[in-house]
Amino acid sequence: MKSCLVMGAAGYIGSHLVPYLQAHGHEVIAAARHPCRLPAGVSFRHADSLNPATLGPALAGIDTVFYLVHAMGAGPGFHRLEQQGVKNFAAAARAAGVRRIVYLGAIQPDRCESRHLNSRRICGELFRAAGVPTVELRAGIIIGPGSAAFEVMRDLVFNLPMMVTPKWVRSRTPPIALSNLLHYLGGLVEAEGVDGTIFNAVGPELLSYQQQLERFAAHIGKRCPIFPIPWLTPRLSAWWLQFATSVPQPVAKALVGGLKHDIPADGGALQALLPQRLLGFDEALGEALALEQRLGAEQQGEETPLGLRWRHPEYGFYDRTASGTALALASPEQVWQVLQGLGGKRRYFYMNELWTVREWMDHLIGGPARQYGRSDPTRFRKGDRLDSWEILGVEEGRRLDLLFNMKAPGVGRLEFIITPEPSGLTRLSVTAHWHPQGAWGLGYWLAMLPFHLFIFQGMTEAIAKQAERLAGVEVLD
Repeated sequence: MKSCLVMGAAGYIGSHLVPYLQAHGHEVIAAARHPCRLPAGVSFRHADSLNPATLGPALAGIDTVFYLVHAMGAGPGFHRLEQQGVKNFAAAARAAGVRRIVYLGAIQPDRCESRHLNSRRICGELFRAAGVPTVELRAGIIIGPGSAAFEVMRDLVFNLPMMVTPKWVRSRTPPIALSNLLHYLGGLVEAEGVDGTIFNAVGPELLSYQQQLERFAAHIGKRCPIFPIPWLTPRLSAWWLQFATSVPQPVAKALVGGLKHDIPADGGALQALLPQRLLGFDEALGEALALEQRLGAEQQGEETPLGLRWRHPEYGFYDRTASGTALALASPEQVWQVLQGLGGKRRYFYMNELWTVREWMDHLIGGPARQYGRSDPTRFRKGDRLDSWEILGVEEGRRLDLLFNMKAPGVGRLEFIITPEPSGLTRLSVTAHWHPQGAWGLGYWLAMLPFHLFIFQGMTEAIAKQAERLAGVEVLD
C-alpha cells in the first residue's frame, strides 16, 4: 500500500481521484489551499504551491504525489503562477524524498500558440528537470461534471436554442471519459519503468467540438443548430462564452486559446501499459450525466455546485460572486450576536426598502418572498426557514449560509463569514454566489450586480457598527 498525496484535492479531478485511490487500497492524503469535502478515512493537509513553507509538512512521509494544480482562473499571468508553483513543489518533493510525481498535463498540438497548453508543457519539463522521478499524463477534454470544457459544452447545449459559434468548433480532439482517466492515474502508482515518461490519455474517437455539441444535444433530445462564423477571434470568443455560459472569463479565455488547435494524440503506449475498455463519447456522456445526478442527490441541500444544480439541470456549475466586507472593533462573538437578528421583523440591517421592493417583485409572480419570520428566532439551524431563505449551513460563531428561494433564472446563496484578525479586529464578509440558468440567468446577475455591491457593503458596515455598540465602543459615522 502506497501513501498518496493528491495535490489539488479540492479541484475537479482531485475530488474524484481521492475516493478512487482510497477504493483501490491506497493510503490517501488530500492536500489543497483550503479544506474540502473528503470521504471517511482520508486526512487533509494544508498545502499551497505558492507558499513553500506549507509544502515540507504536507509532503512528509509521502511515496507518490498526484499534482493536479493549475491557475487558469487567476487571469492573464496564470502561466507564471503555474510555473512558479511547480518550481516550489518540485524542490520540496526532492527534499522530502518523494518516490514519484504524477503530473496531469495537457495533450499538445504540433504547433501550439496557446498560453494554456504551452504552460502545461513547460510545467512538465520543469518537473522532469528538478530531479524527482516524474510521470506526465497528458489529457484533453475530460467528459465529467465539473470539467471546465465539459461545462462549457453543457451550458451551451442546455441553454441556447441555436449557436452562432467561432470557427474553432471545427477543431478536433480526442475526449476521454472521467472513469478512463481515473484508471490511468491510479495505475501509475504501481507501474514500473515509467519515470521520465510522457503518456497521452485519450478516448477512442477524434471529434470536432461541433460534433460533440451536436451529439450532446441529441443525447438530451434537443435540436440545437450550430452556425460557425470565421471572424470571432479568440478574445471575442472568450467574451462570447462569458455571456453564454457560467464558466469564469479567465478560464474561458485560457480554454479558447487551446480550442483553436486540432489535437490528435496517440494513446497506444498508455493503453498497452494499463489496458481498459475506453468509452466512446456517447457512453462517456451518459456516464457523466448519471454521475452528476447521483452526486447531486447525495449533496442535495449542501453548498456544492452539484447539490444546488439538483434543483434544475440548466443551472451553471460555476458561480458568479459579489461581496462586501467590514472590520469591527468588537469580538467575533459580538458580531455573531448581532448577525443572529437577521430576518423577521429586524430585517437585513441596511436599505430594507430595496429588499422590500425585490420581495414584492417576487410576490407578484407567485414567489415566496413575502413570507416573513424564522423557524427559530433565537438561533440558526441547518434546514430552518429565514423569511424566504433556507438555512443551508451553520458554523456557530463563524459562518452562515442561506439558500435564495425567490423566483429567478438561477439559484443563489448568501454566505456570511466572521474571521478574527491578528490585529484584534473582527472581519465580517458577505458574499452572494449565483449559479445562472443560461443567458437569462447571466443577464439577471449583471442587472442586479450594482445593487448587490452597494447593499452588501452597506450591510457589513451596519452589522459592524451594531457589534461595536454592543462592545461599548464609540461609533463614528
